Amino acid sequence: MIKADTNVCIGAGMCALTAPEVFDQSEDDGTVILLTDSPTAEQLAIVEEAVNLCPSGALSLG
Repeated sequence: MIKADTNVCIGAGMCALTAPEVFDQSEDDGTVILLTDSPTAEQLAIVEEAVNLCPSGALSLG
């Protein structure tokens, strides 16, 4: 399961650029929007990359 903390998110957009099928950004403030909190097996590697690229640490897998 993906967890996204919008209070920590700085709106860098690395997640949405890396895995646009899983992450989007709010038009209001640029913070992360989860399109799904349960990635498919095929999406897992790219989601892990997006979590690792997040500069604020707002994303986690658990």
